Amino acid sequence: MSFYSLFLIGLALSLDAFGVALCVGLNNNVTLRYKSLCSASFSFFQFLFSLVGAYIGFLFNTYIVDVPEIIGGVIIAGVGLLMIKEGMENKEECALIKPGMWIVLGISVSIDALVVGFTALNHINNSIVMLNSTLLIGLITMIMTIIAFVITKHLRKIEIVGKYADYIGGVILVLFGIKMMFF
Repeated sequence: MSFYSLFLIGLALSLDAFGVALCVGLNNNVTLRYKSLCSASFSFFQFLFSLVGAYIGFLFNTYIVDVPEIIGGVIIAGVGLLMIKEGMENKEECALIKPGMWIVLGISVSIDALVVGFTALNHINNSIVMLNSTLLIGLITMIMTIIAFVITKHLRKIEIVGKYADYIGGVILVLFGIKMMFF
C-alpha cells in the first residue's frame, strides 16, 4: 500500500474524530484537560483498532481464506456509506461532556478503523510496517483532533463544518473502496 493511500485512509478515519472534536470544542464548558484527553483517546483507539483489525485480517488471510481486493473494497465502501448515513442522522455528541465520556467517544469514532484495518491493511505481512502504518493513522487522528480544537475558538458561530465531516470521510472511504475494487 502506498503512503498516499495510507494517508487518505488515515484522513478519512480521522474525520469522525474531527467532527466530534469540533462539536466538543464548540461547547463553552470544555476544559483544556478534557480536550487533551479526547485527543489522546481518539488517536489511541484509531491506532489500536486499525492495528487489531490489520492483524486479525492478516491472520484471516493466512489461515482461513484470502480476502480478495474486491470484497475489501466493497466493505470499505460500505463503511463509507455508513459514515454518510450517520452524517444524515441528528446526533448530539456535544451533550456527552461528562467525566469518562472521552473514552466512550474515542471508541465510538474508532470502530470503523477496525473494519478498515481488517480489509485494507490485511496484506501487510511485516510487523514493523503494520505498526508504522497504524501509528500513522493514530498520528493523523491526533493532528486532526488538535486542529479541530484549535479552530473551534474561531468557529463557535459556524456549526456546518462539524455537520459535514461524516459526509467527507464517508465519500473518501467510498472512493477508496471503488479504487480497491477496480484499479
